[in-house]
Amino acid sequence: MSATLTFWDRNPPYAAVALARLANVPVAATHDPKATKETVPTLSVSGETFTGTMILKYIARASAQRDELYGGSDAVAACQVDQWLDQAGAITPAALEAQAAALNDFLQLRTFLVGYSLTLADLAVWGALQASPLWNKVRGSGKVPHLARWFAFCSEVPQVRAATEELAALAGKKPGAPAAGGADKKGAGAGAAGDNKKGGAAGGAAGAAAGGAEGGDAGGSFDIGLPGAEEGKVVTRFPPEPSGYLHIGHAKAALLNQYFADMYKGKLLVRFDDTNPSKEKDEFVENIMKDIADLGLRYEKLTYTSDYFPQLLDLGERMIRAGLMYADDTPVEAMREQRGRGEESACRGRSVEENLRLWEEMKAGSEVGLANAMRFKIDMKSVNGTMRDPVAFRCNLTHHWRTGTKYKLYPTYDCACPFVDAVEGVTHALRTSEYRDREEQYYWILSAYQKVWPGGLPHVHIWDYSRLNFVNTVLSKRKLTWFVDTGRVDGWADPRMPTVQGILRRGLRIEALKEFILSQGASKNITFQEWDKIWTINKKLIDPVCPRHTAVDVEGKVLLTLEDGPSPPEVVTVPRHLKYPPAGKKAVTRGRTLWLEQADAAAISEGEEVTLMSWGNAVITAVTRDAATGAVTALAGKLNLAGDVKKTKLKLTWLAAVPECETVELSLLDFDYLITKKKVEEDDNFMDLVNPVTKFEKAALGDPNMRSLQKGDVIQLERKGYYIVDEPHGVKGAGKPMVLFAIPDGRTKNMTKPGAAAPAASS
Repeated sequence: MSATLTFWDRNPPYAAVALARLANVPVAATHDPKATKETVPTLSVSGETFTGTMILKYIARASAQRDELYGGSDAVAACQVDQWLDQAGAITPAALEAQAAALNDFLQLRTFLVGYSLTLADLAVWGALQASPLWNKVRGSGKVPHLARWFAFCSEVPQVRAATEELAALAGKKPGAPAAGGADKKGAGAGAAGDNKKGGAAGGAAGAAAGGAEGGDAGGSFDIGLPGAEEGKVVTRFPPEPSGYLHIGHAKAALLNQYFADMYKGKLLVRFDDTNPSKEKDEFVENIMKDIADLGLRYEKLTYTSDYFPQLLDLGERMIRAGLMYADDTPVEAMREQRGRGEESACRGRSVEENLRLWEEMKAGSEVGLANAMRFKIDMKSVNGTMRDPVAFRCNLTHHWRTGTKYKLYPTYDCACPFVDAVEGVTHALRTSEYRDREEQYYWILSAYQKVWPGGLPHVHIWDYSRLNFVNTVLSKRKLTWFVDTGRVDGWADPRMPTVQGILRRGLRIEALKEFILSQGASKNITFQEWDKIWTINKKLIDPVCPRHTAVDVEGKVLLTLEDGPSPPEVVTVPRHLKYPPAGKKAVTRGRTLWLEQADAAAISEGEEVTLMSWGNAVITAVTRDAATGAVTALAGKLNLAGDVKKTKLKLTWLAAVPECETVELSLLDFDYLITKKKVEEDDNFMDLVNPVTKFEKAALGDPNMRSLQKGDVIQLERKGYYIVDEPHGVKGAGKPMVLFAIPDGRTKNMTKPGAAAPAASS
């Protein structure tokens, strides 16, 4: 049953049209030339008319996807969707900043508003934001990153994007351009504002609920579409090579592939590219699988290129018989020089019979076979160097981690990838833009395979995006392997390494990693990112919830004696986080003698009133210093618990100087960049740029409550910063300290000057 949706062209019903296109419900959208700013979007069906949220409800109920659009068959989910429809109708410019902030908090750890897929709730809220004349300003403020990420995702759903373009065409403007009435201060097109005195209030709520109002912008970090993509048919793949652990660049690749598979309701495949036995190990496979689990990838199936070795060898013989591949025993260096000059090898003219004979020698791993490599016969005169007869197969007698010594001949990545992509049904192969020159090669190889393989092979689209680069960082596996092999780091999971395990071990939340990568979008622009950006996101996640504890540096610690301090010591219970009750409670021991840090003691003047955190004020009556060094050796004072903590300059952390508070020994570790140069160039010798000192250690005493902390727990040490527990109390036996890693908080000065005490964070 067809329906007609009419509206004022300055008040387009974004959500309604997007829903109709997504739900495959026939709705003809047209603007009414007689409409005014009092006109609300109206749906006409069989003589009946609907406005406001009823437009969306009708379209959803008329769809074969009704259950899906309402969050499944769960009654609770359906009620949640209805609740979001009401909230969408209440979005107004006057309250947009507050409403956006609330939505941002709600979406912090969610992909969708209801459940685990796009529903009517998402479309309703998206339409209200898309229509709001102030949304672009709010989104561009940087204050609502989770909401902006969600909005960009919704905007790039193909049917949603098509609906936006359709409405823009009807209004005679470019998609995403502000509506003509965007500057009307009196509420023109009050679909968002709802403040027009002549019916605008009702029109505003109705228009916003239908997803219509002023302007809007469908842009976003993912303002692209995959070529030839069809909903439900898109298949992407993440193909790591098991020659190292995943680093943050691989994480971007993995999450982008997941993102586009989700966007088009398609599938993600994970495939190990194990074509080089000299570099691959079981250890790398196991840890890549751990990284994939930590990243939360939802893949359809797991495969290995080695699964296809028999087919690839068959394919190689077919290519030789077709005259598209030849054996070449030119020495490697000479071959490289010939390719650089565009000179044809003397072996290029070998007959098919000779090439087949040498092919058998290579399969056997004989001395003759080892001297040869199989090369594609493409074009040695091509201006694109990757087309100058690249190597397709080479011998390798190294034990393969999965197939053992069964094979002596292995395909290169460039040889295997197009075939396996096509055989596995991959529709879109995402690659970083550094491989753009290889796209022509990929398509040539795939086309050649399609000609020789029985029944042909499907086409695969390549889509490239920018590689993720960071300052003072190398992401090459070869270079990272060098750091591991030379002992400059303690393995692939070292907290100084840019591996997924390394940065998670240093205290990065997986949610922060995902948010950072998705905030980068699918841009093709090559940039070098500052690490402080990702750590700032991380701080926003951990600060509101992580417990607070106390530690005092051992070196130079000073004893403060309070003449009226409690004797014997008393124990009180205080919150571990003043603003987050679920963090629980902790015991604080108060005594007549307290340990303070030397830096704090040195800042105190005799007669000064200070605040002892989690206790109250005290007046320092005496300061004793070493005559030779000037270091403070002792302090004396008396309590003034009636004093005003707001008026003191110094807020001091402390520990009671009693045996039970001196048993939790800490080793506080901080780290610097492995590379001293901010931007490493291609022609740089990275070994000349290695930072000689990258680890900094301090001994400290921690409060007794820290005995219960477990590995991976994140805490804040008052006035020191954020830390993650790497080795809990007692894990290495008596007398061994707990090990805590400092977590960067995003302040650049702290990123480049490890070991410096951080200013007090909120508590």
